Amino acid sequence: MDSVRFYVQKIFSKLPVIAFDVLSIPTAWYMAYWLRFNLHPFSTRHELPYSFRALAILAVLQTGFYYYFKVYRGLWRFASLNDVARILRAVGCATVFVLPLFYLTEILFYIPRAVTPLYAMILATLWCSARLLVRHYSNRHVKCEEAGEVVRVIIVGAGQAAEGLIRDLKRSSVYLPIGIVDDSHSKRGLEVHGVRVLGTIPSLSDWVRKHRVDMIFIAIPSAGSHAMRRIVDYCEACAIPFHTLPSLHALATGQVEINALRKVNIDDLLGRDAVHLNWDKIAAVIHGMRVLVTGGGGSIGSELCRQIMALQPAKLMVVDSCEYNLYSIDQALRAQHPKAMIQRALISVTDAVAVDEVFGRFKPDIVFHAAAYKHVPLLEDQIRIAVQNNVLGTQIVAQASVVAGVDKFILISTDKAVNPTNIMGTTKRVAEIYCQNLNARVNTQFITVRFGNVLGSMGSVVPLFQQQLQQGGPLTVTHPDIERYFMTIPEA
Repeated sequence: MDSVRFYVQKIFSKLPVIAFDVLSIPTAWYMAYWLRFNLHPFSTRHELPYSFRALAILAVLQTGFYYYFKVYRGLWRFASLNDVARILRAVGCATVFVLPLFYLTEILFYIPRAVTPLYAMILATLWCSARLLVRHYSNRHVKCEEAGEVVRVIIVGAGQAAEGLIRDLKRSSVYLPIGIVDDSHSKRGLEVHGVRVLGTIPSLSDWVRKHRVDMIFIAIPSAGSHAMRRIVDYCEACAIPFHTLPSLHALATGQVEINALRKVNIDDLLGRDAVHLNWDKIAAVIHGMRVLVTGGGGSIGSELCRQIMALQPAKLMVVDSCEYNLYSIDQALRAQHPKAMIQRALISVTDAVAVDEVFGRFKPDIVFHAAAYKHVPLLEDQIRIAVQNNVLGTQIVAQASVVAGVDKFILISTDKAVNPTNIMGTTKRVAEIYCQNLNARVNTQFITVRFGNVLGSMGSVVPLFQQQLQQGGPLTVTHPDIERYFMTIPEA
């Protein structure tokens, strides 16, 4: 009974649409005659019977193609090019197929040749224009209703990303696109979906003040780091919130839409273009292997796990001593790779018995040793725990790798191990020397990778600066002459 009621309600909800479309068929036919005979519907009354007979055949055929191409399914307030394409197919097919029927019934000889193509153009115009008018009116109506709460936005960039973003904004009742700024002078005065290109990016603050803009959307996902820094400088001068679209790589498999907007990350302001690796060569090493990552819940270890899973290893073992970090990365990996073989071990790398048990059970081919304490000022008065974790922990994991017959052992080290001047750098340098000595004596290949300052990693300077800024400052530095070189977490 419920299914019958639902079907009846569905028919009644579509009835006005179907009624308009069906009544448009005789209207278009009559208007075709009207135009053909210079605003007189028929030249002689002798043509009337043949015209009505032709209309009956055409109406049946047109209605059939109308249902076949499901023209009635589209919601008018969201009319798009897909709806226009359906209409053109339905009208075109009916026009082509009706001509042989007219010929067989001898009606063709009494119908002016221009009437049928005129009918097709008029009907397509009626159906398309009705839908586009409803869409236009609906958008304006929503904007009027929400006028008190609407967020007035300016888009930076007039490329393909901006086009998709504006199209999505037009469907929103929250955002009202006011205009576009773009560095291309040739685009000034042009429009994207009715939104005008006002001027160049340096003039952004003038347009923000003039149009009382509430927010800025940066729609240039291809912008490099230097270009993004320049755009952010102009946005900050406006003293209003601004958001950006993700990179082109992040948008490659999705659509440009409002939900993709995010705040500008510190990675966007790196000061150089990010380095992109040769993933084919890396995949050849990781694919089909059993990989173990210590410190897998940390900032570097967790990103390692994400990148490794993208290369389809046979199995992944995530080792970490922090329950929350291990749980978080485990949930994230399983959400992205539900069918992958992922194991985890809540142990400390300083627990030799637990490490040996995990290695004996998992039998890894490749080990990434990222577990370490790395906060420089903190470790200055925590010498014992720094040595225990960074030196003895490395020794325990390295020995377990040798016993388990691991092919490659990669030690994640730091640039502070170069001529170390602090406890953290010293412990990492000792760990490097130990691995170098082992590499000369065993079959396992020991590799050391030194990192610089990683943007956003736990305990690094950037999150500290961000926290101090949120608290109103001031920013504290270790020494005024220190110069830092950064890399992003994905690069690291």
